[in-house]
Amino acid sequence: MDEVALAVTAGMLPLLILPTLPSLTACLVMGALAGVIGLIHHKLFRIGAILLLSFAWAAGQGQYWLLQTDALSRGHSEIITTVQSVNLARQDKHQIVLSIHQAAGQRIFPPVLFRAQWEKPDRDYCAGQVWKFKANLRPVHASLNEGGFDSQRWALANHWPLQGKFERGSLIDDECNLRQRFITAINHNLSGLTNQAVLVALAFGEKGLISKEDNALLQKTGVAHLVAISGLHIGIAAWIGWLLARAIQYLLPMRWIDYRFPLMVSEVTLLIYTWLAGCNAPALRTALALSLWLVLRFYRVRCHPWQVWLWGMALLLLVDPMSILSDSFWLSCLAVAALIFWFQWAPLSPMFSRGWYWGALRWGHLQLGMTLLLLPMQIGLFHGINSSSFMANMWAVPIVSLFTVPLVLLGLIGHLIFPALLNQFIWSAADTSLSIAFWGVRKFSADWFYLGAAAFSLTFTGWAGTVAWRFGWFRAYPANILALLTVIVVWLNAKSPERWRVDMIDVGHGLAMLISKNGKGVLYDTGNRWEGGSAAEMNILPFLRWRNIPLEQIIVSHWDEDHRGGLEMIKRAFPSATVRDSSVSAQLPCVSGTNWKWQALTFRVIWPEKLTARPFNDDSCVIRIDDGKFSILLTGDIEAASENNLTSRYLHALHSTVMQVPHHGSNTSSTGPFLRAVTPEIALASAARFNKWHLPAAKVVNRYHSAQLPWRDTAHSGQLTVRFYDDYWSINGLREQIFPRWYHRRFGVSGDNE
Repeated sequence: MDEVALAVTAGMLPLLILPTLPSLTACLVMGALAGVIGLIHHKLFRIGAILLLSFAWAAGQGQYWLLQTDALSRGHSEIITTVQSVNLARQDKHQIVLSIHQAAGQRIFPPVLFRAQWEKPDRDYCAGQVWKFKANLRPVHASLNEGGFDSQRWALANHWPLQGKFERGSLIDDECNLRQRFITAINHNLSGLTNQAVLVALAFGEKGLISKEDNALLQKTGVAHLVAISGLHIGIAAWIGWLLARAIQYLLPMRWIDYRFPLMVSEVTLLIYTWLAGCNAPALRTALALSLWLVLRFYRVRCHPWQVWLWGMALLLLVDPMSILSDSFWLSCLAVAALIFWFQWAPLSPMFSRGWYWGALRWGHLQLGMTLLLLPMQIGLFHGINSSSFMANMWAVPIVSLFTVPLVLLGLIGHLIFPALLNQFIWSAADTSLSIAFWGVRKFSADWFYLGAAAFSLTFTGWAGTVAWRFGWFRAYPANILALLTVIVVWLNAKSPERWRVDMIDVGHGLAMLISKNGKGVLYDTGNRWEGGSAAEMNILPFLRWRNIPLEQIIVSHWDEDHRGGLEMIKRAFPSATVRDSSVSAQLPCVSGTNWKWQALTFRVIWPEKLTARPFNDDSCVIRIDDGKFSILLTGDIEAASENNLTSRYLHALHSTVMQVPHHGSNTSSTGPFLRAVTPEIALASAARFNKWHLPAAKVVNRYHSAQLPWRDTAHSGQLTVRFYDDYWSINGLREQIFPRWYHRRFGVSGDNE
């Protein structure tokens, strides 16, 4: 069993790193080949057959989702859907999640999920309703940057590869499902409670009501896992079911008592709680893993904890191969592995294992292990740590686990059987326990600090340090340990091989370019801003923190929102950075004739010729950055009029190695004379896929190709990175060269249909 589980897991791991997937036909051929190999009566051949078959199964699943996405995103199609959930916090915006069961008369199995915006609904909707829509679907495609959230990977991991819009539809079945009716009733009963949003999240896994501020608090104190229905909460539900069954057994005759009854009640309890949680992916994975453990206990199968962990991971991947792309899957696996590892390699002395008075010490020992061993996921997912997360968890987890969650479960049961007054008291008690938990958590909210990619390798020191301590290497080989740590520190602080670099950050429709050298940075434009968020928050700051680049200056080309939308947030993150623009109120002016040196790079402002009250496109701050051999021209959103003026007045100052394409590739810019004056070796455009202006314009792209000027844009490549060395330069796109993965490609509709 161990070898089979290892083969299954190893066979699916390539999906994490493959740039492309084999076709469905190739997957079928591999499956048939695995069957033939499996007929050979030799252990290695059979293990190899299982490995090949698991890879074919996983790759085939990946291809299925890509093909379904491509088929469903070809223009308008008639679809029959079931409402899966309604975002409780955004009812006014009419954002709903639906599953497509039928499209253009063809049955779809398994159903494909998508998120939609319904601008003018004909009537109220709820989970469980069946609708027929004429919809225009498109694949999930978001910005892709180092250190940023990977929306495409998340979408495929959760079987949610589509999004779309529709204006009207016809209702086929208007009955809300039982879970939706239960949520509505409970939510009504919770009205007025201080922590209503978190109680709904704990009861049903619906986190849409939790405010942005509370989400940030939970994340930055390391207790966000408390409001996600996953292993901890479903485990508590199963434990409560076991206790209930044991209580019933106390009332039964001895001959009726059987060890299997509590296990069966535990299974029923965890399945009900998983259903209440909406059968979301983390809850389903937890339910499946716990069910495996209960089955092993049911049949009295004696095995090592590492075996159960391995079998559970293989079972989860077999049931849903796309789980391998899920961060929550790996977080769950690492958390369980950390528990097993910690209690085997760093156990408490037996003298502390008994007695309630040692309970706090036992809990502290457990929390210390989880804090140290989960650092890789903490840094990898959230790019930072809270130095007080240990204390925050020490305070909050016992309260939520021992009081809040049991009270929530009791409230759910009590809604059906208890009087209304008693049930209200239960929910009030749960609300009070949460208030106490959050009161302590808020004390530690200011201790968060960000860590970048350089610190990520150090996060494994918890695991390595535990092994070194257990084997006594610190005492036996102190000089070797010190030398190893010195090598690591020197390696982490080694200078980059390039002299300087420029990153065109993928901010969708907008612009943000980072010029960095010697660990410092200058930012040209700050991306867009919208209701409830900005590119600075979503893309720019995560990128800067991941690379650990402090900004010394911010340059705003002009005042359009897609270029200066994130300025305030960037200034709050880097208050000492100066701001330069071409307005009369500028802190530092950006006007023709202004020159300055920064990190041995020459910045020369070529345009505009005068400051204005409100800089528009043609007042964009055009800057040429030069290292003496290579250069880059930053053009903002200048249009034909400014290009003509630049060509006639500053012809000999325009030639550059790299050019930022003016105005995102609009047909109002990139005139022929201007391109001939600059003659860049490559042109970079910042544009979003599916933007409503259809930029870059096909005519403009063809103009660059006709002039034999290489073209790259963020819509295809994601983040674009140009590195300048002593004698050469190079460019890499995140999708194609830096991090090429099959789930990052522009799947779905072709460029001609966009």
